[in-house]
Amino acid sequence: MKIDGNFIVPAETHIWGNVVVAGCFELGPGSTVGGSIEAESIVVGHDVKVKGPLCVQKTATICDNAHLHSIRAGGNITLRPGVRVGDVNSGETIFVYGKVTSERLFGRAVKVYGT
Repeated sequence: MKIDGNFIVPAETHIWGNVVVAGCFELGPGSTVGGSIEAESIVVGHDVKVKGPLCVQKTATICDNAHLHSIRAGGNITLRPGVRVGDVNSGETIFVYGKVTSERLFGRAVKVYGT
């Protein structure tokens, strides 16, 4: 699916394939994406599952208990408590709030804040 502009997805929406969004992508709570995601920036709601890689040009905010394959962003990445993700690569800073599970965090800086 390709969207020219911003795209806001309501809660508990299920997308089977890949998603390409030219602008900001907001993925509602409890949603799933069966493929990869490409966007300018993204906000992933709580309890979301993304089976493919997530690639954004700017910032990514991943809310509580989201499960993602991997994240690559040109800007800052914010990870909230309970996030489970493979590799996380940021061109800027990775902000970690609370306990997250990740294979690797790689960025200019990684800042960890307690719960």
